[in-house]
Amino acid sequence: MLDLSKIHSGSRIQHELLVLDRADKETRDGKPFARLTLGNATGRIETAPIWSEQLSWVAGAERGKVVQAIGTVGEYQGKRQLTLSAPLRVLPASAASAEQFLPRIARKTEELWAWIDQQRSALASKQLRLALDLFFADDVFRREFERAPGSTTGHHAQVGGLLLHSVEVATIAQGIARTMRANVELVTVAALLHDIGKVESYSISAAGFGHTTAGHLLGHIVLGTMMLDRRLRTLPAGTLTAEQELELQHFIQSHHGSIEFGAAVPPMTLEAEILHWADQASAKAADVTDTLANDEHFGDDAFTLKRPWPVQKRLWRRPHGWE
Repeated sequence: MLDLSKIHSGSRIQHELLVLDRADKETRDGKPFARLTLGNATGRIETAPIWSEQLSWVAGAERGKVVQAIGTVGEYQGKRQLTLSAPLRVLPASAASAEQFLPRIARKTEELWAWIDQQRSALASKQLRLALDLFFADDVFRREFERAPGSTTGHHAQVGGLLLHSVEVATIAQGIARTMRANVELVTVAALLHDIGKVESYSISAAGFGHTTAGHLLGHIVLGTMMLDRRLRTLPAGTLTAEQELELQHFIQSHHGSIEFGAAVPPMTLEAEILHWADQASAKAADVTDTLANDEHFGDDAFTLKRPWPVQKRLWRRPHGWE
């Protein structure tokens, strides 16, 4: 597969790519033109404008279609773009699975599940084990959780991103909890449950990652709370106290840290505070890692050309190693 994160100006492309977006516009004098965003599991690239006399080249190249693209990579205003040198060939649906072109995590999901299952089996608290198993002992949920992205466009926006992010958050939270003498088991369960709502909030299609109707209307925090409440109701009465159930709900409701950033309430326990910062550490570190790995953000300098979204600051690629 073509590594779109590594191609440079002057590179020649003749590869199959997924149409991630298409914008049909008009010039000031009313002539139609189009721009496409093409991509695969390694990244994305926009085409140079396809002017009216060449619009037939992109006929049928709609969002979610796999096309064979031939062209040359150039640069415009510091950003890479692909200038087509031949008409796009739209491949039949039977010839290529569009989902294989979506970005996916590099780590093996089997390893991530093995870590989660080891944590489950090691829980000394029967109540916490029962709460966690409401989801992670359910094979249907596990399949949905493994496939879901961690976000639609930001950190961990990959097939498997939610699984990877949750393991990262749990691992980070455990380290902080041990240092601060917090309840390690409680923070582990909280970390694995905090983003369960993304299973119902995010959608995956040939066109990429998006939001479900429920995701648009309610968001993953509300959906996660509802999902947890529904499954808690399946436990025998008295398995968890009302206060214990509320504490598990509090982790979901507060993990964004403040109302300004989407939390219903701020964290009100030590473990909830730890969860919030572990979540931030996983998300922000992933943003930095992804930005540093993308050559598009760098010229001949070791610093990023601008302040890339979503890091919103210049980054430095270390030119040396440490022995």
